[in-house]
Amino acid sequence: MKRVSLPLWLIAGLLYVFLYAPIAVVVIYSFNSARHGGPWAGFTTAWYGRLWQDELEQHAALNTFELAAMSTVVATVLGTMLGYGLSRYWFPGKKLFSWLMYIPVVIPDIVMAVAMLMFFGLVRQWLGLFELGMGTMIIAHITFQIPFVAIVVRSRLVGMDPAIEEAAHDLGASTWQVFWHVTFPLMLPGVLAGAMLAFTLSLDDFVVSFFTTGPGATTLPILIYASVKRGVTPDINALSTLIVLVSVIGTIGVTLLQRRHQPSGG
Repeated sequence: MKRVSLPLWLIAGLLYVFLYAPIAVVVIYSFNSARHGGPWAGFTTAWYGRLWQDELEQHAALNTFELAAMSTVVATVLGTMLGYGLSRYWFPGKKLFSWLMYIPVVIPDIVMAVAMLMFFGLVRQWLGLFELGMGTMIIAHITFQIPFVAIVVRSRLVGMDPAIEEAAHDLGASTWQVFWHVTFPLMLPGVLAGAMLAFTLSLDDFVVSFFTTGPGATTLPILIYASVKRGVTPDINALSTLIVLVSVIGTIGVTLLQRRHQPSGG
């Protein structure tokens, strides 16, 4: 294995600084004792304690985790079914359907948000359903979460040896028994990884949530956006730091679950 040269180390280091320096600044200044931000005035953890006393921020946090949890459960079930179907079955238009699955992944968030807003508006106009609020946000989040779950689950299934399932069939197991006792345990790390990815995406989402929210359905990203208009304060930095922490934990969890049971090379 070749050793990395010094110039490559320097370039990599500069890239990491460019990527993570802004996040580090937010984390550091969440401990700044200056009330209205600005120059460093000393170390304090008071802003984190203040978050537990602000009813508006508590309500936004509850909405955020409720939205992420409910949408993740539904998206995981539907995405797993989609990923399994695309991996194990053939049907007319399968290739086209597989390509279409990537559209919500690659299109800009603003396009997805406007599309969901127009869809809810048309349904409300024709059927009188879908008043903007927590319900529409959950549906919108499920819509962009499903492809991510399906892609992760499908990639997990592609890496599985089909001979294992064929052997179970040869031993007399039914299709359901093969799925429940053989396929599902092997694909479970992919399902969990997809669920954690969906949860993290929902937790961080601002654009789709902003366009599909309604009265009383404010989430933490929306609250931060509204608060930043009045200036970035240490309590906002503390709130942002907690969101980053949860996102990092989710990302690490996805990585570990994807590596689980993967055959080692060599």
